[in-house]
Amino acid sequence: MPDDIAADAPAQDRPTPAGRPSPGGSPSPAEPPSFADGYVGDPAVRAEWDALYSERERLWSGQPNGALVAEVADLSPGRVLDVGCGEGADAIWLARSGWDVTALEVSGVALRRAAAHARDAGAEVRWVHAGLTDAALPPASFDLVSAQYPALLRTPGATAEHALLAAVAPGGVLLLVHHAHMDEHQAEQESAFDPADYVQPSTVAALLGDDWRVEVDEERPRVVPEGGAGAHHHHDVVLRARRLR
Repeated sequence: MPDDIAADAPAQDRPTPAGRPSPGGSPSPAEPPSFADGYVGDPAVRAEWDALYSERERLWSGQPNGALVAEVADLSPGRVLDVGCGEGADAIWLARSGWDVTALEVSGVALRRAAAHARDAGAEVRWVHAGLTDAALPPASFDLVSAQYPALLRTPGATAEHALLAAVAPGGVLLLVHHAHMDEHQAEQESAFDPADYVQPSTVAALLGDDWRVEVDEERPRVVPEGGAGAHHHHDVVLRARRLR
């Protein structure tokens, strides 16, 4: 998800780039897709995130995440998967920077906003209304998999972690960014949220074998956007790993 937390679907459910009509009467450039149908994933998770996004007209800042901008500066544009795209700021920035973007999100409310923003920006993005582990994504096919502050639940089989790794093409890069010191923030707020329940850069890094080279694994000050949720977090943990084969 921005600032914080399927490509092989049947033709009638397959997402199309914003602003580009598809056969069969799909939405025109003036009418972003509704994402009312075709969701693949846990309905309870979708409902939770739809409710969160419905509380505000805009949840996030509308600016691309600083760690993403910094880490892709030396990469040649190719195919990118934006995991948890939220209202679309990262996906739109990537598309306007020359990337072929597939953006995945569980919230239909967020995707409607993202598609509208992309239309207004003249950016083409493939929108996927699904959970990461439920989406029929083509394996090993993305030159960049970007997960900025994702809310991915951990499972005993590390399903989400393996899904992130499996999406990266040989020679491609996985970029996973999360907030640092989440345990401290959770304790201060006396929240029921437990960071240990969610995928972190460290849980992904622990799965990297000889087929991967870690290029960045560090904590750094965060470029805090103006406005939007998550602005109280001031440090990031950044994992950037390249798949060798």
